[in-house]
Amino acid sequence: MKQQPPTPSRPTSGTVLRYTAFSADPAGGNPAGVVLDATGLDDAAMLATAAEVGYSETAFITGRRSPRDLTVRYFSPKAEVPFCGHATVATAIALAERLGPGDFVFSTAAGTVPVTVTADDSGALRATLTSVEPHVALAPRGTVIEALAALRWAATDLDPALPARIAYAGARHLVLAAATRARLADLAYDFDRLADLMRSADLTTLQLVWRESATVFHVRDPFPVGGVVEDPATGAAAAALGAYVRELGLVAAPATLTLHQGHDMGRPGLLTVSLREDDPRVRVSGTGVVIS
Repeated sequence: MKQQPPTPSRPTSGTVLRYTAFSADPAGGNPAGVVLDATGLDDAAMLATAAEVGYSETAFITGRRSPRDLTVRYFSPKAEVPFCGHATVATAIALAERLGPGDFVFSTAAGTVPVTVTADDSGALRATLTSVEPHVALAPRGTVIEALAALRWAATDLDPALPARIAYAGARHLVLAAATRARLADLAYDFDRLADLMRSADLTTLQLVWRESATVFHVRDPFPVGGVVEDPATGAAAAALGAYVRELGLVAAPATLTLHQGHDMGRPGLLTVSLREDDPRVRVSGTGVVIS
């Protein structure tokens, strides 16, 4: 028998739900706060809520044009960010649990982000977001030098086949490729120095990557400007990496990339990045579940 979608219920203003994104295990992926009704919260209250939750980001639905056409804002414990991929996935799955799978439209500070939620035969939900139009630029030499110093990496720790770039797909990320998996695994950086650099260069995270194969990457994302050492699974950076891979001609669209993140933190997650021939935007998908 086909299961009927649940009856929508109006959330209580300011109530925080907790979901993890890019994992079907509550102990994996990246946890996010989700506030399905933030109409009664001002900027200060949203920032205070995000700080109290303590996750790398909390998403707040601040307006509705329809139950599936929403305005969403994202706050880290330290500041508002224009876009957050894992909190988008978490929010879409929370909505789908209440409204049923299907299409949603999120209006964000970065632009319009369509999200589609599907259910498999077991009922498990998967969300796929479509980024705003991305772009990739050369990374200033001084930014790369300072980033390496803050990371305590040497220039020889980088993979020369994957040059440093600033990649954007809703938020700005400095992409640095490690030459070895061991280099990526050993992350012990200067928190304050890297935070200062990221603020001056308008970076949301560093997207540190190691390429296992043409379409498989291991990634880590320091996030000191958000008040956390590392983001366990970063959808916005995954979208930016998809743009980077296409810009450098590392793959030909259509293509699907697999990103492993969070393993070095004990919160493994899996992100799928899809590139299409006829669309410059990047699609990022993953599972998500409520954290009990």
